[in-house]
Amino acid sequence: MQINKLQQLAKIGQSVWLDYIERGFLESGGLDRYVKMGLRGLTSNPAIFQKAISNSNFYDDDIRQLALEGKSAQEIYERLAIKDIQTAAKILTPVYEKTDGKDGYISMEVNPYLAHETKATIDEARRLTKAINMPNIMIKVPATAEGLLAIQTLTEEGFNINVTLMFSISQYDLVASAYRSGLEARAKQSNGLDSIASVASFFVSRIDSKVDPLLDEIDIEEAQALKGKIGIANAKIAYQHFNNNFSGEQWAQLTKKHARPQRVLYGSTSTKNPSYPDTLYVDQLIGPETVNTLPPDTLDAFLDHGTVDNTLEKDVEEARLQLKQLEAVGIQLDDITRQLLVEGIDKFKAPYDKLIKTITEKQASFLNA
Repeated sequence: MQINKLQQLAKIGQSVWLDYIERGFLESGGLDRYVKMGLRGLTSNPAIFQKAISNSNFYDDDIRQLALEGKSAQEIYERLAIKDIQTAAKILTPVYEKTDGKDGYISMEVNPYLAHETKATIDEARRLTKAINMPNIMIKVPATAEGLLAIQTLTEEGFNINVTLMFSISQYDLVASAYRSGLEARAKQSNGLDSIASVASFFVSRIDSKVDPLLDEIDIEEAQALKGKIGIANAKIAYQHFNNNFSGEQWAQLTKKHARPQRVLYGSTSTKNPSYPDTLYVDQLIGPETVNTLPPDTLDAFLDHGTVDNTLEKDVEEARLQLKQLEAVGIQLDDITRQLLVEGIDKFKAPYDKLIKTITEKQASFLNA
């Protein structure tokens, strides 16, 4: 029997998650259909919820009822999001059970305004997990300096964490260290490690979107040859660091206690430049013990004409050379990744604000009707 490309990726060891959520999609069986094809998880963020709630009427009855109950716009948003997260978690439960807790997760992000507040992030992660009350939940925590301690603490407490907004290799190493430290602290308390899963979300296409215009300003052949290459090169080197971070004697001691490695998840995988292949950031980032989370259009494109091959460990030395060449033409990738982290937080705050404004307006219209 012929297997589809999601199933082929699973044989290599890569799980595909969908970067999308919307109530009509859940209720119409859209997620069920993808799961039957081999989809293994779902991710969400404030921007996705903003589009879902603002651009459909599937949420209006709940908004009306919650408004009449006197809930604030922020409380209404959270109730709407939690309801969708719970629905998705139920649909993904068979995947969670079949993979023994490795996959089958749905992620929900903490309030983007807490990105630089460690204690508030920890408290919100605890509260959201309790409110959702499903085992196959990941709480998304941004990889800010303040987020690192939250990641370590929440891992120690047994929460499943999706670390988001990662752009640099150095940032990733700190995230992996925080996760391992959390596991070690938990193990010292004789608490189990076998139920904990975590992913570290490495954003890809945003790097090329930032680097390519800078390369355009450098009118030499070496610079032009790097266009569309740096995001993938950076991601390939991150995978090498994953292999290093989760190997060796110290990690072996944790695996004896059934610890799972914190898989690299590749996000921001839709192609922003229309001159690049629409499956570029899928075809070139395939490897064992990884996740790729795709928006619906990119997932459908990959199913239609993507290429399945174990590409993450190919041309690694070329990837290292490309990063060195980038520095040689005068572009500092570390400066760009720091800027992308700041912009990434803002890109989650803006749709969150827009969403709260939309709910506030609907709230008022229902109360004044």
